[in-house]
Amino acid sequence: MRIIAIVNQKGGSGKTTTAVNLAATLVEKGKKVLLIDMDPQGSASMWYGFKDQGKGLYQVLTDGEKLENVIEKTKLDNLHIVPASPLLAGVEKALAGEVASESILKDRVANLPSQPWDYLLIDCPPTLGILSLNALTLANEVLVPVEAHVMALHGLVQLLKTINVVKQRLNPSLAIAGILPCRVDQRTKHSVEIVDQLKDRFQGQVCSSVIRENIRLAEAPLHLKPITEYDTHCNGAQDYRKLADELMSQEKREIPKPSVV
Repeated sequence: MRIIAIVNQKGGSGKTTTAVNLAATLVEKGKKVLLIDMDPQGSASMWYGFKDQGKGLYQVLTDGEKLENVIEKTKLDNLHIVPASPLLAGVEKALAGEVASESILKDRVANLPSQPWDYLLIDCPPTLGILSLNALTLANEVLVPVEAHVMALHGLVQLLKTINVVKQRLNPSLAIAGILPCRVDQRTKHSVEIVDQLKDRFQGQVCSSVIRENIRLAEAPLHLKPITEYDTHCNGAQDYRKLADELMSQEKREIPKPSVV
């Protein structure tokens, strides 16, 4: 099972959009996927129609609840989700002083009675606190959505440094699955230049897929559908299918290790 944390500490980067729609395109291509929503805002959960699910994942992290007890079936075949809880906002305080608190989710996943999924995707919160640290300690790989805007580059460098620290101290196997340019407006010189800068500065780590700016992606959560269900022929659906193909093709090669340029 490939475990991919989808992470960026900057809001508006396309992180949740990527988590939801990558999960949908992977199952469309025959993969079995578990999506864990670790963002207290619960946007990915609401996108799939799950709201106010109680303590759920919060109890898994703080009170010894078994992970299998909070896994829900979505309307898509072969896609399951662990919905977020607003209580996750209090996890930092609840786990203060807890020994090895960054490894709790890893232990819960390891203790699942069965793991029938090909992919486990984690939608991380837009902060680098204990929730994101749990995701990075569990994950084999990291997918980093980056908005095609100059200010996003500065945060990316800091994020990659954090990933390197986690790799050195907690998770030696952690690798970069890809840096994913999102909200790319190919009609503007600025977007094209940012994508070129990403490829130049982070050689070998930037996805060949890009997610183009697409109003249908913005509309899809209002209808509680992934883009493949909402508008299967739009640019957004095509782009996430390309990303799924790209990630699936990685299964046959070594994933680049994280580095900071």
